[in-house]
Amino acid sequence: MKGTGRRVLVAMSGGVDSSAAVYLLREQGYDCVGATMELYGTPAETLEDARAAAERMGIPHHVLPLCREFEARVIGRFVEGYRRGETPNPCVDCNRFLKFGLLHRKARELGCDYLATGHYARILEDGAGGWRLCKAADLGRDQSYVLYPIPRELLGRTLFPLGGLTKAQAREMAERAGLANAQKRDSQDICFIPDGDYLAFLERYTGQSFPAGDIVDLEGRVVGRHRGAAGLTIGQRRGVGVSSPGRIYVCAKCMEDNTVTVGPEESLYSTGCAARDWNWLVEPPEQPFAALVKTRYRQREQPVRVVPEGERVRLEFAQPQRAVTPGQAAVVYDESGAVLGGGTIAEVEE
Repeated sequence: MKGTGRRVLVAMSGGVDSSAAVYLLREQGYDCVGATMELYGTPAETLEDARAAAERMGIPHHVLPLCREFEARVIGRFVEGYRRGETPNPCVDCNRFLKFGLLHRKARELGCDYLATGHYARILEDGAGGWRLCKAADLGRDQSYVLYPIPRELLGRTLFPLGGLTKAQAREMAERAGLANAQKRDSQDICFIPDGDYLAFLERYTGQSFPAGDIVDLEGRVVGRHRGAAGLTIGQRRGVGVSSPGRIYVCAKCMEDNTVTVGPEESLYSTGCAARDWNWLVEPPEQPFAALVKTRYRQREQPVRVVPEGERVRLEFAQPQRAVTPGQAAVVYDESGAVLGGGTIAEVEE
């Protein structure tokens, strides 16, 4: 148990994980307060499920109206990223600015010593009086990749009660607590785009159209038409709209020319990348060092040489990596599974 404080603000999404987190924390003797963020497009059912779970477990519950902040810090960055031809990860920005920004401040306002969430990750002592963000015990559920933006100084005031559990164990806890959401299905899509149609959302939200344009091959020959470059991402194969005897993938996008370049799978590989907005979770190193990196959520970590360059970091892959995509996160780990730092991929090296 961290420190001597006992009062915890628990971010409750209305799902089973955050509810199980409350249950486990109360079993461990913590005094819990629930908080649910009301965001752009948050269904009324989500708020009701969170309220009902908090009531069932006998803890106070707050609904925090954060639509304006969410639109500015998450949706706005999402839209601008797509306009630049990137494929942004809004979950990272939500963690950066809302969960581990605004919610941590709200926790202090409510007299709480910690903020807890239902994420699957662990925060462990580093042996020198500090803390490390580490992978979950259940590697199949691990969410450390999207948690790298947590400010280093807040690791000691953050709790991930489910970090040592499996999803099945979390559901069992919710069942024991008599929670109606114990078997609630996990959300698979971005919360503000539940149907998964990013291009339709962008056009609806901005009131602007993303015009059709040329699809070209690696030699610049026109081989098809796209219905909006923002709707395609690097490495995509299905739904590209090009017929070919072999498999064809999106290799690049040029928003200025409104073109999408396609090619065979071997054209997707990169030797390195540069990342911006880097957040170190260890003492910032001054010299290059060897580590492991993930450039996609479900990717297995790969050997990399990490080169600090001020506010940016350059990553030199030991072996070329597939579909490294601007806008996605690059997260660096050590051999033990601790997160060293991460940032947003800005440039890709062939």
